[in-house]
Amino acid sequence: MRLSRTASAQAVPALGTTQKGNAPAQGLTPRAVERLMRVRGDLKLGLPVALTSGEAASDGALVAFAETVNDERLEALRAMAAPGAVELVLTRNRAEALGMDLPDNLPAEESGGVVTLDIPAGADLEWLASLAGEGLPAGKLRSAPMRLNAGGPLHAVALALAKSAHVLPAAVLLPRQDAAGDALRLGLSMMETPAIMDALEDGAPQTLVSAANLPMDASQAGRVHVFRPDDGGVEHYAIEIGTPDFTQPVTVRLHSACFTGDVLSSLKCDCGPQLRTAMATMASGSGGVILYLNQEGRGIGLANKMRAYALQEAGLDTVEANHWLGFDDDERDFRVGGNILHWLGISRVRLMTNNPAKIAILASQGIDVTERVPLKVGGNAVNANYLATKAAKSGHLLT
Repeated sequence: MRLSRTASAQAVPALGTTQKGNAPAQGLTPRAVERLMRVRGDLKLGLPVALTSGEAASDGALVAFAETVNDERLEALRAMAAPGAVELVLTRNRAEALGMDLPDNLPAEESGGVVTLDIPAGADLEWLASLAGEGLPAGKLRSAPMRLNAGGPLHAVALALAKSAHVLPAAVLLPRQDAAGDALRLGLSMMETPAIMDALEDGAPQTLVSAANLPMDASQAGRVHVFRPDDGGVEHYAIEIGTPDFTQPVTVRLHSACFTGDVLSSLKCDCGPQLRTAMATMASGSGGVILYLNQEGRGIGLANKMRAYALQEAGLDTVEANHWLGFDDDERDFRVGGNILHWLGISRVRLMTNNPAKIAILASQGIDVTERVPLKVGGNAVNANYLATKAAKSGHLLT
């Protein structure tokens, strides 16, 4: 993979040669995934961006994340909206959690579709935050009835960007007939929605950037490989325990990062015991590989995971808490695990997991799972309901 990337980079100047004029070399033009990182970065800073449909270059919207936009920019969007209205975009899960009546034309899938509502005049950031992810007292909903509409492709892309940035999946959106002109006039980043969705759905290829031996308590024969995605996102790690034979089925665990469980030994989950047991089992056997994937909180990020924990203290289970915040049950992308295994030259694995979904995803990535190795550890009085919910609602094999 490195060779092909290097060869491709060397070939670019020939495609974009500067002849008699001073036309810029095509090799300097940002790729779609690089433009995506710019757009996402601006949104996380609270800066609106322009999204266009791709069909009509000027047709589109100005979009900001509900969690990061400030008063000044919200008011500026309102000023541009007259005589229309700025919209708040929410997921179906969030609308249902708030008890809102869904539009008749919303897709039938349980987790499908997005909804929009006009932001009332005078609504402030506190109102916005309440609708976006912290609930809203029923009395306020009754005193300010809201009409929901089914969102379109622009709305769906706005929420996909929010999820990928690990902020609450809620967006402020102002439809504009000349979004491209707005971007040029205001100095805002702009991107076409089909290009965004292609970049998000493709999954970022991983590249090995460094590796070194690392003696550990579990095994003095250890090695850590650091992989970096080409979209500028977070790095992931492959941790060799012992000296596994890659010509045979390798014992592998796909372990999603859990700061609270792995580092703080939280009793609310079984992640820490699973990690330590997997390492000890590999060390006492023929070795293995831990794929440590930075997908905290089932892919919603640590900040949202703490929000979900607070909701669990109020009585929701782990799936209900994710839905209350607007997320699906599980937002992780395990394709990255298949990508890293191919990089390491591993094509057959004994997978340590209680989650059948991991087996299916690795199989779709061309990895042969020759055996599922159960990992039933870490249960206690504190996390008993959590584990029961994983079994009942997420299909984990815990009995």
